[in-house]
Order: sequence, then structure tokens, then C-alpha cells
Amino acid sequence: MSTPFQRGSLWSTVVARTEHALACGALRPIDTVQTVIDDGGVSFVVRQVSSLSFKPPLEAAMPRPFVDPFLPYDPDLFIADVSGTHVALLNKFNVLDHHLLIVTRAFEPQDALITLADFDAWLACLGEFDALGFYNGGREAGASQPHKHMQIVPMPLGDRGQPLPIGPLIEAASLDGPVGMLPRLPFEHAFAWLAPVPPEQAAMQALDCYHRLLDAAGVRAAPVMGQLHHSTPYNLLLTPRWMLLVPRSAEGAEGVSINSLGFAGSLFVKNAEQRDALQRIGPMTILSRVSLPRRAIA
Repeated sequence: MSTPFQRGSLWSTVVARTEHALACGALRPIDTVQTVIDDGGVSFVVRQVSSLSFKPPLEAAMPRPFVDPFLPYDPDLFIADVSGTHVALLNKFNVLDHHLLIVTRAFEPQDALITLADFDAWLACLGEFDALGFYNGGREAGASQPHKHMQIVPMPLGDRGQPLPIGPLIEAASLDGPVGMLPRLPFEHAFAWLAPVPPEQAAMQALDCYHRLLDAAGVRAAPVMGQLHHSTPYNLLLTPRWMLLVPRSAEGAEGVSINSLGFAGSLFVKNAEQRDALQRIGPMTILSRVSLPRRAIA
């Protein structure tokens, strides 16, 4: 293992390695057409991704032998050694430019709970540039690989408007305690602010907050082969300022697959028909259909 990256150097490395990976064909970006749908106080960025039309629904996918793309990882997609336990890689089939994966060096299951080491590596990278972190906790939450990986995408998430589509809802949050909800989200979730702390304390603060959000959202943990796994699939959004967790009930609705970025206000559709259905039904309704009903507050 080489020395972990020096603080302040990650973004320039990402840009340089992206150019290299594009030149050698290791990076396979997916072209999209972008539109905006306003719903529930959010200007949702909707990308029509033609290649998704060839992806079968989760329940119809044929079982295939598992080949771990991270063991070994493609050296042309390598960004940096983040820590003794994690590396940063480019996402091979990226829709958003400079999309990073923070991957465990040894295999750990994506269904296992996020650990202190995970947060330590994740936040070290998130602190390098203006970005959003997200985690798809389980296949029904949009995870396509069973090897544990956190993800990071630079902001803004769209070509115009808010850097983060749900930004207005986040900034309007007013919590009575350390964990609360965003009043305009009509489905079950849990939200918390993260206090400014020294870098060496950030991972522990995030871990504590994560466990509070799991508990508040009703996501329990159960031991599986010596590791704690979630009882309910969920999505997690993370920045150095806040954390949002959404438990899931389904992988998609109306044929539209949803991962964590959907709850940030960034959605992907296969074709114009799905885009039109999303416009007709409303993105917030689609998100509600893949989530859990919001519980009444006592």
C-alpha cells in the first residue's frame, strides 16, 4: 500500500486520472439528456439514460456468478489510497462526472452497517471538494455491487439552479432535538445536522449520528456471520454539515429505479416514456412509493 493522499491534493488527482481513464478506455461515461421537474419545493434534475433501457428489473434479473469488480480493481480507475482499509476509485460507468467510489480493500458486504473506518475514509474524501456522499444500503436501495462501497459526486448535481436540488428543504430544517425530520418530505426519514469538529473527531461524530438516524427511522441491526447488518434497506446522504437517512420498501416504482441520489433530487429514467410518467405522477410521489409511510409524531 502506498502512502494515503495528502490533504488538498484529491481533486487535482481526480481530474488527472479521469483524463487518463477516458484516454485508455477504462472509464465509460454514459451520455444523458437533462430536464428539470419541479415538485414539492424541489427542482428535480431528471436525466434520461439510454443505456438503462437494457438493464432488466431487479426481480427479473438472471442470477450470474459473482465477480467482484474491486478485487482486484482496475488500476486505470485508481484514484488514491485513502487509508489502510479503503481506496478511492473512479466509477467505471459514470453518469455524473468525477463520480468516486470509496471501497473497502478487503471484501465486506454492502448490507453490513457502516463502520468508523468507513466514515473516516469517506469524510476524508468529502472534505476535499464540494461534494455529496451517498450510500445504497442493500439491493432494494439501489446497490448494484455486494462489495461495500460509499460514493461521492461533486456538486452541483445539475446544470442550473441549486447545487443540491433538495438544498432548500435542508436549509429550512428546524429540529427540536439532535434528530428530526424535514417537514416537506412526505415519507419516513431521519435528518440531523453535524457540528463543526476537528477532522480527527469527524468520523466518530458521524458514526454516532448514523446510529441515531437508524434508530429514529426504525432500521434495526441483526448479526450476520459476525457483522451487524441492517434489517431494512435504506439510503443515506452525507455532507460534512448534515446526514439524511431514508428506509426503503422497493427498488423502484413505475419502472424507475431509485438509489440514494433520488432523495437528493437527482433521478434517472430509461426513456422518454418514463420521463413523461415521472412528470405526470410527480417525483415526490415516486419517492414515496419506494419508501415507507411517514409515521405520525406523538
